[in-house]
Amino acid sequence: MGAMPAERPSWAPQNIDLERPNAARIYDYYLGGACNFEHDRDFAQKFLALMPDAELAARRNRAFLRRAVRFCVNAGIRQFLDLGSGIPTVGNVHEIAQEMAPESRIVYVDNEPVAVAHSELILEGNENAAIVQADLCDPDTILNSESTRRLLNFDEPMALLIVSVLHFVPDSAGPRAAIARYLDAMASGSYLVLSHGTSHGRDRPPREAAAGYERTTTPGVDRGRQEILSLMAGTELVEPGLVWTPQWRPDNPEDAHDHPERSLVLAGVGRKP
Repeated sequence: MGAMPAERPSWAPQNIDLERPNAARIYDYYLGGACNFEHDRDFAQKFLALMPDAELAARRNRAFLRRAVRFCVNAGIRQFLDLGSGIPTVGNVHEIAQEMAPESRIVYVDNEPVAVAHSELILEGNENAAIVQADLCDPDTILNSESTRRLLNFDEPMALLIVSVLHFVPDSAGPRAAIARYLDAMASGSYLVLSHGTSHGRDRPPREAAAGYERTTTPGVDRGRQEILSLMAGTELVEPGLVWTPQWRPDNPEDAHDHPERSLVLAGVGRKP
């Protein structure tokens, strides 16, 4: 006999809220993952009715992450700190980096218990990757965690990944100060990989869409281009700068010309001088 839709799966931690949708699980659904609940799927379908490009945006953002990790590995980076890493679906950072350079070391960070539980399962037996449950705006906890100290050498360049998460972090949480703290700890030649949803340069999302996320465990924050650039202060942007996700070093140049603003997300990579 099948489980009731809201019944807690065996892999779901006891302290998660099954009654309210969550951004990490909604994103997992858009990417075709299985780590989501009925409330997440219902929300995702209703949101797609208001914002039809949301699923496309999620997939384009994931493709940007893949290209940015490859860029970093080609630049000699062998260690990654991925903040707000989300639920580990196919093509996660350790898979991309370790396929190119098996010695690559990755620390994932997320505050969502489902993301952490699944990361622990997937990373079991991988000595060069770990997950830390923490809030990205608590850099001291993350930088001083056992996994971070074991896997990352702050005397060598690394990549700090903050991909498609800061639009769920309000200014009141201090994201700029937190990013500055991470950058300060990192060696010269390190990279900051960042993407951020925005209504900049296009029509604002329908009011119902914005209000929808207010009812989830992860309300959204709309920042403009200059505000997003300010989050990357202290780095020098590599070409082509802060652009829509499909415009950032596309594998196929034609991808960058197919209504890039439909990606809904601006992305860039900055190098710490």
